[in-house]
Amino acid sequence: MSCISVLPFLFLLSLCIEASVHDYKSEKFSAKGNAYVVHGGSEGIYSFAPNHNDTSQLAANGDAYIRFERIKFRRDKDFTNFSSWPIQAVVFEVEDRETIGGSAYGGQRAVCCTGDLAKLGVCNEGQVIHRPSVENSDWPQVFGVSFDVDDEVVVLPSKSIQITKTGMYNLYFIHCDTRLKDLVVEGKTIWKNPSGYLPGRMAPMKIFYQFMSFAFVLLGIFWFSQYARFWREVFPLQNCITLVITLGMLEMALWYFDYAEFNETGIRPTGTTIWAVTFGTVKRTVARLIILIVSMGYGVVRPTLGGLTSKVVMLGGTFFLASEVLELVENVGAVSDLSGKARLFLVLPSAVLDVFFILWIFTSLSATLSKLQARRMMVKLDIYRKFTNALAAAVIVSVGWICYELYFKSNDIYNEQWQNAWIIPAFWQVLSFSLLCVICVLWAPSQNSTRYAYRDDGSDEFDRDETTLTLIKPSAIHSKDFGSVPEARPVQFSNGSSNGDVEEDKTE
Repeated sequence: MSCISVLPFLFLLSLCIEASVHDYKSEKFSAKGNAYVVHGGSEGIYSFAPNHNDTSQLAANGDAYIRFERIKFRRDKDFTNFSSWPIQAVVFEVEDRETIGGSAYGGQRAVCCTGDLAKLGVCNEGQVIHRPSVENSDWPQVFGVSFDVDDEVVVLPSKSIQITKTGMYNLYFIHCDTRLKDLVVEGKTIWKNPSGYLPGRMAPMKIFYQFMSFAFVLLGIFWFSQYARFWREVFPLQNCITLVITLGMLEMALWYFDYAEFNETGIRPTGTTIWAVTFGTVKRTVARLIILIVSMGYGVVRPTLGGLTSKVVMLGGTFFLASEVLELVENVGAVSDLSGKARLFLVLPSAVLDVFFILWIFTSLSATLSKLQARRMMVKLDIYRKFTNALAAAVIVSVGWICYELYFKSNDIYNEQWQNAWIIPAFWQVLSFSLLCVICVLWAPSQNSTRYAYRDDGSDEFDRDETTLTLIKPSAIHSKDFGSVPEARPVQFSNGSSNGDVEEDKTE
């Protein structure tokens, strides 16, 4: 557990924390084609259409804007002996991306106005090429500032851009002057939606986690009430399920508070995000390990995992580390509605480990089902068949969703479908919760729940006499018939024990 508590804080030291208040701390310009660029942010923003009959405070403060505050450009003091071309802030909606840049005589597209284009009279040399949007001639928004001789620092005029159209907005700081070596930008911009500071793609997740918290509370009420009623009948597997439910409740609550505070203040709460990520990673790791050891028959047909324990622990630890790093990179300090390039690299280890989990789980399930069939443990066999069907359905749905996710992302290069993008992470939470509900129903604590557990009293060895002790052959019994089949109890044993373990007597 020491790795779980220490890793997030060690990894945090290497992260650059941002918020919907985008801070620029000496960001350097990088060359892109014939321009030098700093990406200032990309967020989905909803326009606000005020209701003239609504005089509430929400209507008064529910505007949407991008505000520039104390934006400074700083150049090396050794290169202050000239007046520069302008350094410009360019704000555009993704649908207007073609209005930025141009080319002369059908040549290579350029962002900065070249001498040839200037001769054509379409732009001014040294400035960003842009044309008015077809829908709104005021867009894209382009404004800037220039260095005069001996100026080491220049300040961009404060400006607040009102958003009147819902869309994915991008901000770039651009200059075209090759003489501006080591130019950096400082200051901040504030991006606001009508409902708060959450970026548009993240905003629905706040409501989603609110509903998921409520769903986990309902599941917890069901499970803990059963647990309290039959606590004497509880066996280790049910304790593990209790742990997963508890972790899930904490994870959903922490995510909700993370988004709620971010939406209210514009600053993403780093500590809350780290705890939410960590609880979620621990929950997913424990859930996978539980499914794996249940598939192996632990606590049901075998008392221990034997020599496989170390391998199971190693797989779980590796999955935790890979998932924790991935989630920290993707969530801690994440502000813009664009995924980082690092995620594409970090997602691979988690995906490979998930595939390994799936293969090991179904291989183990096959062996366990065969063992239960051979030993005529019909109640356990019926439960394991239901469990296998649920897992198979989850895997099939997951594969189908992955294909859809790949299709969605390949056809949304510029994030134009940002309003629907929240459904992708939400789906995995819903699928995981649904599978947890199935497990809770199958292994819910009850007055007979110990009959699901492993017993070293000889009853689980080979139940050879079961066919002679029941009125119906095991192969003909279906789960729906368990409640109606009359009990057939052994009377011929001299030790006076009816053994109580004939599994056809079990009522689900």
